[in-house]
Amino acid sequence: MDCANCANKMEGAANKTPGVQKAVVNYMAQKMVVEFDEGADPKAVMPEVLKNCKKVEDDCEIYL
Repeated sequence: MDCANCANKMEGAANKTPGVQKAVVNYMAQKMVVEFDEGADPKAVMPEVLKNCKKVEDDCEIYL
């Protein structure tokens, strides 16, 4: 993440992803914590989270 504004946009994009209950981005730590909806498969949801975050910042990566 290049700036705090980008972090906020990525957080918003992640929170709009189906299967995500809550996503929080910590800009200073360069980390995102994702809580999933009950019954959601994290392995199926996380690629969608990454796809949505890349719309904000195309060079972002997510490590599990």
